[in-house]
Amino acid sequence: MNIKEDIRPISYIKANAAEMLEQVNETHRPVYVTQNGVAKAVLLDTESYEKMKKAIGLLRLLAQGEQDISEGRFVSQDDFFTELDRDFDKISND
Repeated sequence: MNIKEDIRPISYIKANAAEMLEQVNETHRPVYVTQNGVAKAVLLDTESYEKMKKAIGLLRLLAQGEQDISEGRFVSQDDFFTELDRDFDKISND
């Protein structure tokens, strides 16, 4: 993070919106927007935002998997593939 470039007051953002958009799209670094000296928002390029959303989605899946394991909601690999084979056999015989 470059504090001089990556933290800006809202008044600067308002006066230099096009420049700020160009900066975040070129550097892919977020710009922290302050109001009265307090961080209030983050300006982020769309590519980084989409990557972040995908990463959060994967983390949610991992967290759900960990919770399922801790609560005993799982089957062994052998049981899973045996059941899968049975399901395919049913479909093939129908």
